[in-house]
Amino acid sequence: MMIEQYGERTILALGGAVIGLMFGFFAQRSKFCLRAAVIEFGHRQFGEKLSVWLLAFSTAVVAVQVFILNHTIDLSAARQLASRGSLSGALIGGLLFGIGMIFTRGCASRLLILSANGNLRALLSGLIFAVTAQASLSGALAPLRNIISSWWTVEGGSSRDLLALIGVGHWGGLFFGLIWLYAALYFSVRSKLMLWKWLGGIGAGLSVALAWVFTYLVSKNSFEIVPLQGLTFSGPSAEWLMRVLSSPAPAINFDFGMLPGVFVGSFLGAWLGKDLKLEGFKDGYSMSRYIAGAILMGFGAMLAGGCAVGAGITGGAIFALTAWLALLGMWIGAGISNRLIDRETDKQIHTLQAHMRAP
Repeated sequence: MMIEQYGERTILALGGAVIGLMFGFFAQRSKFCLRAAVIEFGHRQFGEKLSVWLLAFSTAVVAVQVFILNHTIDLSAARQLASRGSLSGALIGGLLFGIGMIFTRGCASRLLILSANGNLRALLSGLIFAVTAQASLSGALAPLRNIISSWWTVEGGSSRDLLALIGVGHWGGLFFGLIWLYAALYFSVRSKLMLWKWLGGIGAGLSVALAWVFTYLVSKNSFEIVPLQGLTFSGPSAEWLMRVLSSPAPAINFDFGMLPGVFVGSFLGAWLGKDLKLEGFKDGYSMSRYIAGAILMGFGAMLAGGCAVGAGITGGAIFALTAWLALLGMWIGAGISNRLIDRETDKQIHTLQAHMRAP
């Protein structure tokens, strides 16, 4: 077996790189972004950005539930289900992440994807996100994170499994996913989604499911303990920061290959679509906005147990209660922030343009 020949960690890193490349490529080509989906939904447009997110989300849910039902994988030991979780951390962290996502004009995965396309705003925001995530995990912000997380906790097992709490099982999870898939297909057809949007949304969702399948198969065939994990960007970002700054570096694992894989996949997608473009900040206000948003996202992600992909889709696909609370918080936080901040800015811009056109 390849595991015996090359070792678990090498195989995990290679698999992470391949799946990460797949996610980065499809997410870039489809412009997959939770922030953009929330804004469209808030404006009641129900266009292509919401359609792409729904395609990715529903594809991940359906694929994961199908894999579980045909006994390809068993994710009951996944951290999002088996360990103690924080409901207060999930909800408050999700709200903070959603607010920060509006400030930085993209979630954690989107920042990495845009960085590979030459966006220096996203690169700086991503670095600050990683620093804040590490500070929240084991640095200066860790005590505050622990306090908020302790307010309302839930034990692992059935208490954290939304399907078990509702009593519908994985068939109910599959049915729920199919409903969302129908909604995704409906909005995609209505908005006349282009081929790459279709392929990108579905491909991004399949990448999430494949991450669960891959790490499960490695853990099942390994003599060592290999944690089950899916795609997420908060923990890996903090880990890569420490890999660069500290010695000895953390051992290689799935995340070691996944993060660079997403970067390379996004670069290839941008090169194919001729989207490579060097972009920077226009003024000091923009920079301060992005910095504040990155800090909110970094702390919020570690508090919520994951980012828009890690908690929102990866955890949502296995129906972890805390993941669904975090996702709800992200939608609410982003929706309110967009209404209070960006809409007022848009009005000012439109007013200024009207004055400029006036004789």
